[in-house]
Formats: sequence, structure tokens, C-alpha cells
Amino acid sequence: MKPPTAPGSSFPDVSSSVITPTTTGKRTYADAAVRCTSSNDILPPSLQLPASLRKRHRRSAGMPSPSSVSRKLLRRELGESMYSETACFAKHRFKNMTLQTTMDAHDPDTMLPSLAWSRSRSKVIEITSCNDLVFALTLHGVCAVFSRELNKCICFMNISDDEVIRSLFLNKVNESLITVSVFRKDDFSSLHCRSTPLSQIRMNYLKSGFRLFTSECLRWPGFVEFDDVNGKILTFSAVHQKYKVWDLRTYRCLYTIHHDRIHEVKISPGLMLLIHERQDMHVPIRICDIETGEKLQDIDHLVRRNRKIEFIEQFHDKLLVKQVHENLQIVNVRTRERTEVERSHFLTPNSFIFLHESEIFLTFEQGRVNVWNFKGERVVTEFDDHVLYRSDASNSLIYVTQKQDIIVSYCQNESSGCSHGSINLSWIANGKLIEKISCERSEDSKHIGALEDVSAVQYNEERSEIYSGTKDGKIHVWSN
Repeated sequence: MKPPTAPGSSFPDVSSSVITPTTTGKRTYADAAVRCTSSNDILPPSLQLPASLRKRHRRSAGMPSPSSVSRKLLRRELGESMYSETACFAKHRFKNMTLQTTMDAHDPDTMLPSLAWSRSRSKVIEITSCNDLVFALTLHGVCAVFSRELNKCICFMNISDDEVIRSLFLNKVNESLITVSVFRKDDFSSLHCRSTPLSQIRMNYLKSGFRLFTSECLRWPGFVEFDDVNGKILTFSAVHQKYKVWDLRTYRCLYTIHHDRIHEVKISPGLMLLIHERQDMHVPIRICDIETGEKLQDIDHLVRRNRKIEFIEQFHDKLLVKQVHENLQIVNVRTRERTEVERSHFLTPNSFIFLHESEIFLTFEQGRVNVWNFKGERVVTEFDDHVLYRSDASNSLIYVTQKQDIIVSYCQNESSGCSHGSINLSWIANGKLIEKISCERSEDSKHIGALEDVSAVQYNEERSEIYSGTKDGKIHVWSN
């Protein structure tokens, strides 16, 4: 079943191969296809869909902080000497990482009794962590919580036996975990959000959590998007035809935007882009202040007639627009200065990751990673020994560090010819390989098996541990 056009999906005239770009926050949709189709409670169709159809990720490592500004000044003054010292430290930090332990998100004794699919193994689709807590979400909608101090599962975030958790968001602003779920009671058709303090999760006191956005009906094509860059949450209620912006710390509603033929909303540091429905030769765009919703500027962006729009993305005051068989346009919305990148030079990617500190962006296409600046120049054309294991890899298989200098990803192990993949750590600035976890490192069957069918990776920067989830619902811990 093909879902209807919705804000954030594709323009009405975009082909089915429309990409799922990534800019600032993390978006989860209420799917049109979520239905239990038999009395056996088989896995709902939406949970069988590719991740790119289920939710939009907009990745960022946050706004530049005073410390990041200092790093930029040091990098400018010290140049290669600073890079060499940092590279040496990183090499030591990641050297000889091996399998330390394995945790299992599947516990048949505590699985949800009323949902048959939850009692069978399923792959880990998302991992997030904070200090000693590790959260692993499976395709079946079960979220297991592990304590690295106790090295065991301490609880499940599912608070009822008919809850299917669709997405997780670690709210570092107020030290809580937000779960986005659907329930059998309303035929899995609408999103329900819940915030639970991390301190209470450690004590397995999940009842201390509370529901968010109780005034909103988040049915398809409604969505919720978490933006840690601006400290905001965006919701869209299709029933009420309203967008609302909420404060990430207090969950207080800041302002409301009426639908009024808005096709899509994009969020960038300090700004919000309202993309209206395309007219014949132009797309009306309104730029607003993210803090107040106040209009800053209206733009009628000219487009080629009868050419499908592949994507419109925003980064600060830059607008990226691409039509089928046309060059990529990078437009400065303040000065109207326009840069074009030849379509033969810029192939439409599967996804983006915008890096706000370094003011560059990553594109992923056919398993390859490219690094671009906003002059339309490709900064890094090739990463050493780095081809993503799946060409359509979701963001769950990619992690960018908070300093935005290192990318951790699950790749093909080209050097060994092994069918198992490897977990690669690479410099974003130059594509150089720092270290990789591969089968050659150990003859231990557990080590080798842990690198097979990896479905999610995450790096815990506080503990310097890498977590990898697999198709059988296990989470492997790597460190040195």
C-alpha cells in the first residue's frame, strides 16, 4: 500500500525513488498502513516497511558551543600539528577494540503476552546510550534497557502489553528518554509520546513517566520531530491541520502554525522553513524565526516546469534545491547568491547528514560517502576502505561523534574478502581510516559472529564503547 503524500514525504510530482534526507532533528510519522491484519497478531505492515519509509532522521551533533569555537581557532592557528596530535590520540583510543560482552534484547519470560510478534526474535533497529544506560529498540517495537555497570537488562520501556515503540529520543536537556509508540487499542494508527527521567529508569520505576502532547491527535499523516539543535519539538496534527512548536526542556507549546497549504517544514539552526505547495514555475517558501515563529522572509524559488523536485533542504541561510535532470542549486536566501553543481558531479544521494560545527554536509549514495562544502565543492571524494555494507543503509548504521570529526559505520570488509562486515572509524575531514573492527582481529567465533548481520551501531563517548545490534536481537559491546 502506497502511503498518501504528506508533509516530509515527497512533492506530489516526485517519483517513488525520492530520497530521505537528513538535516537537523529526528522525525517519526504515524503510518497509514499500520494495521493488524489477522487474529494472530502478525507483525503490523508498517513495522515491515524499510526504515526510510517509517521515519525521517535529521542528524546533528548540536550547535557550536564556546568550546567548539575554541577548537576552530586552535585548528586555524596550529593546523596540521593539532591534527597530528588529535589523530595520535584517536588511534590510541580505538586501537585493538575487541568484543567484551553480549547483551540480549530478547527475553521470552518478559515479552509482551498479547502481541504474538513480540515473542519472537527481531533485529535491533536503533541503539542509544547515556553513561551506563543502553537502550536497544527492535523491529517488533520492544525496547530493552541495559545497565553496563550491572551488565544485564534492567527493564523494558514498554509500559503496557499492547505498546509498540516506534522510535526513541534521548533528551539530554532534561535527562530523560522520550518513547514514540503506537497501541493496539486504536489499531496502531496514532503516535503517543512519553517522557521518563533516566534516574527513574535506572530504578525500573517507569510509572514516573508522563505523556506528552495530549492535546494533539497524531494520526497519519501526522508526525513528531525532535530537534536537539534548537531545543524544540515540532508536531503536525493532520486532524486539526496545525503545526505546533514545543520547548524541549519544559514541553510547553510555544506557538502554532496553521497548515494553509504547507507542504513541508524544515528546521535549521535558528530558522524554520515553510515550503508551500508548488506552483507552476515556482515554490513559495517562507523563512521564520524558530524561537517565535515570526516571518523573516518570503521567497518564490523558481523551478523548471515539468521537472520533478527531488529535494529541498536548508542549512542556516543556504537552500539546496535539486530537480530531476537538473543541476544542484545552492542558494543564499539572504543575498540571493546562487551556486550550481553539475548534475554529473552531484548524484542524488540516499541521505544527507549536515554538520553544523564544520559547516559541511555528508552525502551517501551507492554505499559511498562524500563530504561537501556550501560552495558546491567536494571536500573529500573517497574514504579509505569504506563502502557501507548496504547501499541504502539507514542512519542506524552510521554514527557521527559530537565533535563532528569521526564517523562510525558498518562497512563491507573489502580487504579480507570476508562476507562479514566491519565496523569502521574514519576521519571526516580527510577520509582517512583510524581503526576498524573486523574478523581478522580474532579467531574467536563469538567475535566473528558478532560482525554478521549488523543492523545498528552506536558509540558511547562517555565510556568509549561501541555497541552493535544484530538481526537476532543481540547487542555486542566493543572496547579496548
